[in-house]
Amino acid sequence: MEYRKLPHGEERISILGLGTSSIGMAGEKEIRATVELALEQGVNFFDLASADAAPFPVYGAAMAGVRDKVHFQVHFGANYQGGAYGWTTDLDIIKRSVDWQLEALKTDHIDFGFLHCLDEVSDLQKVLDGGVLDYIQQLQREGTVRHIGLSSHTPLVAERVLDLGILDLLMFSINPGYDYHHGDYAIGGADERMALYRRCEAEGVGISVMKAFSGGQLLDARTSPFGQALTEYQCIQYALDKPGVLTVLPGVRDRADLTRLLGFLDASPEERDYSVLGSFAPADASGVCVYCNHCQPCPAGLDVGLINKYYDLSRAGDALARDHYAHLEKHAGDCVQCGHCDRRCPFQVDQTGRMKEIQTYFGQ
Repeated sequence: MEYRKLPHGEERISILGLGTSSIGMAGEKEIRATVELALEQGVNFFDLASADAAPFPVYGAAMAGVRDKVHFQVHFGANYQGGAYGWTTDLDIIKRSVDWQLEALKTDHIDFGFLHCLDEVSDLQKVLDGGVLDYIQQLQREGTVRHIGLSSHTPLVAERVLDLGILDLLMFSINPGYDYHHGDYAIGGADERMALYRRCEAEGVGISVMKAFSGGQLLDARTSPFGQALTEYQCIQYALDKPGVLTVLPGVRDRADLTRLLGFLDASPEERDYSVLGSFAPADASGVCVYCNHCQPCPAGLDVGLINKYYDLSRAGDALARDHYAHLEKHAGDCVQCGHCDRRCPFQVDQTGRMKEIQTYFGQ
């Protein structure tokens, strides 16, 4: 397992986490076996936006002895009083639901307390006016909540909450279909969504990824908005390559699903390569570096994707990006203008031109 550090903390988070949206149907025995397998394989990040109440007591029992080694995302707005998932912005209901979740999980703290599923500005205003954020911040002061997060599909809402300066983690839907205007939750254009990812990294806000497979649509040519199927491993790598991303949280139904997804860790670069996107992404995605590194290897030894990433992050306001760039072994000024990267780039980026631009910006 690989781990990435939470910028606003010391936690190291597994790049593959566990979503719980579908596992409740598996039954108590299979839920526990799946969780135990995840723990054995180094998974330490668990999202608790479940479709029903079933996983909570099973998780609590399975993790009783390792609670200090795992991280929970608990959603303030997900309500399980009736046994099935319900969405609410009512503070009193949220308080009762969170108390129940803490008891079921057998824990006295929440690693990440989330403003849950805010996709409209009006919903955000409701939780602000209704005292939900104040309540999470109160629990944070008391030590019950360690970090504050937000789950959303809407760049504008995420930007508004980032403006408040309270976030340590954003749960956001990232996949090629959504980034390139396809799907029910495909809110915001490619530039707007990439700007959000860059802002998160620049401000030290981590991203946990939901809907990496677009609810399975991307995995089947019959339902893929591109008319061509992608693989789970391509989708996972695509999300992990986006700025700010710490972990991808695919929902699993059982151990078979989890075992298949964990195969990503041993997958070859060819199995993870998503450069095929360049052949069917829309025209407005053309010319934008997505850091896929399909242009590698560079004859002059440049890490073209990383050079582009530090440039974009520096322009987005990341104070550390310039220093990271300075410590690269090769810089944009070392480009020999051979055109190898231009010919290989699936997104038709003028990389040799970008290297000149980046050299001027950084001075090397």
